[in-house]
Amino acid sequence: MGYDVIGDIHGQADKLEALLRKLGYVGKASGWAPPQGRQAVFLGDLIDRGPGQVKVVNAVRSMIDAGHARSVMGNHEYNAIGFATPRRDASGEFLRRHSPKNLSQHADFLRQVGEGSALHRELVGWFKTLPPMLDLGDIRVVHAWWHQPHVDLVARRVPPGRAMDEDFLHASYLKGSPEWEAMEGLTKGLEIRLPVGHSFVDHGGVERHEVRTRWWHEEPRSYRDVAIVGNGQEHRVPDHPLPADYVGAPVEGSPVFIGHYWMTGHPGLQSPKVACVDYSAAKDGPLVAYRWDGEQELDPRHFVAAG
Repeated sequence: MGYDVIGDIHGQADKLEALLRKLGYVGKASGWAPPQGRQAVFLGDLIDRGPGQVKVVNAVRSMIDAGHARSVMGNHEYNAIGFATPRRDASGEFLRRHSPKNLSQHADFLRQVGEGSALHRELVGWFKTLPPMLDLGDIRVVHAWWHQPHVDLVARRVPPGRAMDEDFLHASYLKGSPEWEAMEGLTKGLEIRLPVGHSFVDHGGVERHEVRTRWWHEEPRSYRDVAIVGNGQEHRVPDHPLPADYVGAPVEGSPVFIGHYWMTGHPGLQSPKVACVDYSAAKDGPLVAYRWDGEQELDPRHFVAAG
């Protein structure tokens, strides 16, 4: 089986259709059919931001139902579940707060589905069926960070083929719990707090004191080595040694595919074992796939982009 691993779509239905055509998929009444011997694997973040979110979800869902695709849960699907799920311990409150920031981030999805509608409830229920990670043997797929302790915990609590249950979901929104740490890691990556007195400004203009990291870095020594920040922000990250408890590590074994990180420029590998296929399709970037054909050392020539 060959896999076409597709990055964060964020409601960009036109880019998805263009990429599928470029990969040789054929649009039919029942959905998109792959070339013989291939299957699409989506990295989550199907929703938020773009104009065709329902169309994207329907396309991916039909492919999964037909056995032509798989998908993991991205942080935006996880957030959508929390946004729609009432808290057990606080009447009128939700697992994900309806704060101005969260409402702004999720507004396009709510407008396109109709907040509280039957469609909204149905899609949130479907999001719960998406696994937070997939180990397909020859490749591993996760939205943001393949960290084996997190993978093992979630695999015990959310068995393959089962939807995320309410007990696990509520535990995963309890900050500091093992479930919270696992879901934060798998869907949002490894973040570390910068030393006192240091911060940077993210792509949304928000000043941040915690930074996403290149957890796959093969020889991490300093904050600057691993920090993922926008162009022009690198100087704000100190070249100080990493804390002793930093848990990022190079990947061994089967290759790992990730999205989430808003890469720009020409698609390239993070390491011979790690490929990020999120190239900012939600903005002006292309939608990117990696066409995997069995190799255990990844090849940058296998990236395909459209849009």
